[in-house]
Amino acid sequence: MKPYYADESVTLYHGDCREATAWLTADVLVTDPPYGRAWKQGRLKPLRNADDSHIGIANDLDTTARDDALAAWAERHALVFGDLMLAPPQGTRQVLIYRKPPNAGTRGAMGGWRRDVEAVYLLGPWSSGLGGETSIVSTGARSQGNPSSPQGRYQHPHAKPVDALERLIAHCPPGVIADPFAGSGSTLVAARAQGRRAIGVELEEAYCEVIASRLAQGDLFGGVA
Repeated sequence: MKPYYADESVTLYHGDCREATAWLTADVLVTDPPYGRAWKQGRLKPLRNADDSHIGIANDLDTTARDDALAAWAERHALVFGDLMLAPPQGTRQVLIYRKPPNAGTRGAMGGWRRDVEAVYLLGPWSSGLGGETSIVSTGARSQGNPSSPQGRYQHPHAKPVDALERLIAHCPPGVIADPFAGSGSTLVAARAQGRRAIGVELEEAYCEVIASRLAQGDLFGGVA
């Protein structure tokens, strides 16, 4: 399959990661897959037009896409984002907490508590021992941003800040980073910033275009995702 985008560090493919399998040649998996909760972007105002619809995530009706990818990846090092309300992937060895920007999670708040954290699952042969740093991974981004603004979240409803991905990648063993659910491309941008090679796959061509633009322009907006 011909890459959608390629430079000296990053190769991006457009397609389903179960068919575009070049990412399986990488060494470490760092990805933000569909969580399997049929998520849709909430609204604060009534519909204006009959054809308005919530922004959803492809393959998010269940965890099949995520589980298929993890099965293909087998028992190698992996960092996988997920929803704390759902069961972790089989083989999870540790759970980190990703703390979103300060204004995140206001929609759908319950009991006065915001929805501003997500899980990061560690799978594979990670070493164990004494010490270590906090398992709460945060970001320096001040705002969760607006999905309609390329400066804010690169037109993707679940884009992760680059600085949070850089911190995760810094703890990974050496080698090429794989992201079979590339989304807005933050993992690929972070991997390149860390001096890593990376291979990504994205199902939706509109997001491939966003990723290619970010990489070609040197991700002008940096960690503000």
